[in-house]
Amino acid sequence: MQRLGYDLGQAVSLGTTIMAASFDGGVVLGADSRTSTGNYIANRVTDKLTPLAENVYVCRSGSAADTQNLSSYVQHFLAQHRLDLDREVGVKTAAQLAKNLVYQNKEMLQAGLIVAGWDSEEGGSVYAVPLGGTLVKCPFAIGGSGSAYIYGLCDKHWKAGMSEEECKSFVKQAVSHAMARDGSSGGCIRTVCISKDGVKRDFVPGHSVPGHYGELARPRPAGLASA
Repeated sequence: MQRLGYDLGQAVSLGTTIMAASFDGGVVLGADSRTSTGNYIANRVTDKLTPLAENVYVCRSGSAADTQNLSSYVQHFLAQHRLDLDREVGVKTAAQLAKNLVYQNKEMLQAGLIVAGWDSEEGGSVYAVPLGGTLVKCPFAIGGSGSAYIYGLCDKHWKAGMSEEECKSFVKQAVSHAMARDGSSGGCIRTVCISKDGVKRDFVPGHSVPGHYGELARPRPAGLASA
């Protein structure tokens, strides 16, 4: 593969687009599905939305190995924490634990995270944990290489008090725009909605991802009827 210009000895990374946004009653997380090894796409359908607890999820960007292992550690510690307290895990607790692990190992990890979920104390909340281990609570957060293309879009279109459907539409619009502009983002779009009613997952296949100015039409898989 090196003769073709692909160095598969490079670390697998998540050149990616991830985001989470709060609405009136919960949060919506979204991500693309492309995982790359240098210029080579190692996985077209990666799931970058990982459950940390029943009511808390994390969006992962950076090194795939680092973020997968870090998520596993957080899952383990939160499971023990829940058994000790015999109640739901707080979103802030999960975010603080993820932040501590990133900060204490910041010289060795390449991990940018967004922790979001719903609990009975704070409702829906979003916490950003960028490289280095800072912890910031915010109404919405974006991350990954594709985020550089959508800061203005998100600033313009996010609004307080959105409904669940409005928030999901906002997340899909932002992620699809980043996928159109960022070569390291692509594939399909996965979303997770978390509220007091539980967790709802949604999936937008690649041929159904909204197109944007300058893009070629996406080919439809054989056997699918035209819309």
